[in-house]
Amino acid sequence: MPLVVVGSVALDNVETPTRKRENLLGGSAVYFSFAASFFTPVRLAGAVGEDWPAEHTELLRARGVDTSGLVVVPGCQTFRWSGRYFGNMNDRETVDVQLNVMDRFDPDLPEDYRRAKYLFLANGSTKLQLKVLDQCLGARLTVADTMDLWIRTEREELAELLRRVDGLVLNDSEAKLLSGEDTLVRAGRAVREMGPRFVIIKKGEHGAMFFSQHETYVLPAYPTSDVVDPTGAGDAFAGGMMGYLASRDQLDPKTLKEAMAYGTLTASFTVEDFSLNRLGALRPSEIEKRCLQLREQTRFPRIELPHLTRKSGR
Repeated sequence: MPLVVVGSVALDNVETPTRKRENLLGGSAVYFSFAASFFTPVRLAGAVGEDWPAEHTELLRARGVDTSGLVVVPGCQTFRWSGRYFGNMNDRETVDVQLNVMDRFDPDLPEDYRRAKYLFLANGSTKLQLKVLDQCLGARLTVADTMDLWIRTEREELAELLRRVDGLVLNDSEAKLLSGEDTLVRAGRAVREMGPRFVIIKKGEHGAMFFSQHETYVLPAYPTSDVVDPTGAGDAFAGGMMGYLASRDQLDPKTLKEAMAYGTLTASFTVEDFSLNRLGALRPSEIEKRCLQLREQTRFPRIELPHLTRKSGR
């Protein structure tokens, strides 16, 4: 089933403890689209400026991503993000953000985008996400991402969004900020009670937590030691997850767990190089190989409990 994503399309500058790269292809919708395209057709909507390199659009098209919803806004520059990672490659600081075209992006989706049954609202202004929701009222599954900026500045709009979406994806610090809770289990449950059917909390190299009315569980990340650039890993996780769900066209608990596993796997490849370099060279057989490895790593034999007795009077 076709999957629509609306979000940022960017040019990134990334600095790690050992390397630095400039003008990289980035953005939440880009990482999401590339990861999801391994599983299902993807339609990307976003905005770029006149400085946008045409070869980036061709790269997405070569991956099978429909870019008819990607608009070039005259007189504008593309959204730019600069970040620096610290030694543990988990913590980072934003050095510079230039919203540029994102300040003027007012999505008007093509008609075939509006009819899509699967919709992902990638990280971006909550007001923009609500505008997209109003255009895709027939979606079977709608999932959103958010971040601390929108939690702090668009709290009222975010409350409305949570009442209208089926799922929310956010990281651990964002979940605590949104809920006001100081543990992830309480935070996840509190956010779910705000409206969505399920909440997924990303924990970086420690995997992800899933919360629904009847289930709470943790899925570990695939253990990779070759971390070059973590940028976009969370978006690739969401892309792999949503791409798998759209490909199966099922939303039962078993399929949701499988989808989270594939999200973990696509994220594990993303961090192994800058930008989309690793995903661009990725073969489906490599994903399946890691899937088998992850299944073995998370499987354990049945545990025979010792015979338990109670003492008299207890």
